[in-house]
Amino acid sequence: MDTTPMDTASGNATPGGAAPGDTRPGNTTLTDTTAGSPTTAGGAAITRTTARWPRWAAYAAGFWSFLYGGLGLWWALGGRGFPFGEGDVPDARYESLLGSATAAGTAPVIAALGGAGAVLALVLARVRLRGPLRVVALALAWAAAFTLVVLVPDQRGLVALAYAPIFLVGLPWGWPDADYFATALPWPVLNLLICTAGGVLWAAAALAFQRRTGDRCESCGRSHDRAPSWTDPASAARWGGRAAYVAFVIPLFYAVVRWAWALEIPLLFSAEELRWLHESGLVWAGAGLATLAALGGVLTLGLAQRWGEVWPRWVIGLAGRPVPLMFPVVFASVVTVALASAGATAARVTDWTDPADWLASPMAYWPLWAMALGAATVGYYLRRRDRCRRCGLL
Repeated sequence: MDTTPMDTASGNATPGGAAPGDTRPGNTTLTDTTAGSPTTAGGAAITRTTARWPRWAAYAAGFWSFLYGGLGLWWALGGRGFPFGEGDVPDARYESLLGSATAAGTAPVIAALGGAGAVLALVLARVRLRGPLRVVALALAWAAAFTLVVLVPDQRGLVALAYAPIFLVGLPWGWPDADYFATALPWPVLNLLICTAGGVLWAAAALAFQRRTGDRCESCGRSHDRAPSWTDPASAARWGGRAAYVAFVIPLFYAVVRWAWALEIPLLFSAEELRWLHESGLVWAGAGLATLAALGGVLTLGLAQRWGEVWPRWVIGLAGRPVPLMFPVVFASVVTVALASAGATAARVTDWTDPADWLASPMAYWPLWAMALGAATVGYYLRRRDRCRRCGLL
């Protein structure tokens, strides 16, 4: 296929010119004016608006690593507040990957990894690696993102997220009778959310570096070569729709179990344990979480249905208007991240050698729930995204 750039004024081929969307150093970005795309010389205006995140992602990840490495040094020198293992909530140590960590043994490792991460982030931001070095840098960056998002946190991040609306709704009536920040968001849990935020920054840095060094648009990932068929809107609609239905079904299993407990039905639970749940009042918190899980499952269907693109009639003031693309994408991404760490925790504590343990446990399916919701979100984004404002490709 001929990719010789065309002069937009005369329509003649311009040898040595910049192809539309070519953002390599020394070239001028000329985006197509069709489909509402702006035409910008030099790409300055575009870079200042929609294409900023690839520029600052690696610096933000490095800054986070530097600061958290500083915390590790503080804890290694005897500073207070070590949030893992010996400094964590006793009841949560069994489910945490760092449940046996100590400040003396783990804090120096955190400090060293934080410093190494800051250096790696500078490499991602400033150096255009090729070959094996590129592969190593990418592997390290994605490993940092996966560790901080999935492995280090546990299910308490999802619990804090799920309990927040329950406490907000019950706040005027003083229910539940507990301090949200002391119960659901103490310092060890807040620290896990900080780690999750760092992992998201590292994922953004890795993605931007992967695209930049792979000769793709840093903002959208497209290239002038033929795109993989699975990214086509029609293909994304098919596999994204299947993933959305899977993500709809899985939380219903969890909801049915919790609702059964609220109705005093000992489903997958002993009568004695169920009686304790009712006496403590925790059964109603579980029922509330079950309701939110089921509601979340229903909302997931919007990633595959028409009402996920256009506000339905019952949404007062917005009915008939297009749903902003990033509204469901951001919301579903936050839930996916929380589910990923909760799913990893469920996978660690489940006895996979005992079929009765994982077949009867709703939480054993949370890793699949996280993957299905993440796939449905990506499919929704690929199906609805418009022409890139930076490279001009559709």
